Amino acid sequence: MTRSADCDFIHFGIIVTGKGEEQALPELFRTLAATGMCHFTVVRRRSQRSPRQEHLAQIPTITGTQKRIPDRDLEEIGAPARGFLTGKSCNFVLLIDDLEHDRRPIAEQVYERYRRALDAALTQEQQGRAAVHFWVPMLEAYYFADTAAINSILNLTPPCDDAADDVELLRHPKGDLKQLMPGFDEVEHGVQILARLDLDHMLARHNTCAALRGLVAWCIAALRCHRLSACHDLETRFCLPNGILSPLAQNQIAMLPCVPPGK
Repeated sequence: MTRSADCDFIHFGIIVTGKGEEQALPELFRTLAATGMCHFTVVRRRSQRSPRQEHLAQIPTITGTQKRIPDRDLEEIGAPARGFLTGKSCNFVLLIDDLEHDRRPIAEQVYERYRRALDAALTQEQQGRAAVHFWVPMLEAYYFADTAAINSILNLTPPCDDAADDVELLRHPKGDLKQLMPGFDEVEHGVQILARLDLDHMLARHNTCAALRGLVAWCIAALRCHRLSACHDLETRFCLPNGILSPLAQNQIAMLPCVPPGK
């Protein structure tokens, strides 16, 4: 399979759930943007979805088949993704949601709901340029992988240390932050923390952050489709050759239009 396009620059559009993410999530990816190869922007905020059946509509997909998805999934997920990808072969879409502790048993069903919303609205080629990823258990967990950002924004005394274990194993990171600072505001303070988080530092340990590393790996794989020689350093920086990746990310990397089957 060949590359889908020759691109000097990649645009990543993000579909998010939170207000803080809507305002500042691209800041988390500023290390990738600083390469001059890509840009991140939020294209839509929508509410979190659960794997239940509601207001299902039988709609024709782009490929002509019938697929039943909720009306609001088409309006808030499928349509914005289609608008961002149609006629723009160098654009890619990331849909990101929280996978809280109590939702982990239904992770596959949640993923399938989002995947159906995307696939119903997109052509087969576009489907490969759209991916679903999760914060595990939520975005705030990753603050504990780079507590220098927390300490600088929340002025913690004594300062908080990086989590000794994998932050994706935390159960209530938002509650933990409110214990550290009772006045913690997930939007006001979260926006400021996102601007200071160091992605290199957060992914420096190869045996942690499988979901976050998988998200970054998917982005780098998209870049690698078009700028093969320029991505080796990025792969090394984020421990991609030997770091753990979520199976969800691995499967979607294989779906990219430029990735040969079996890679």
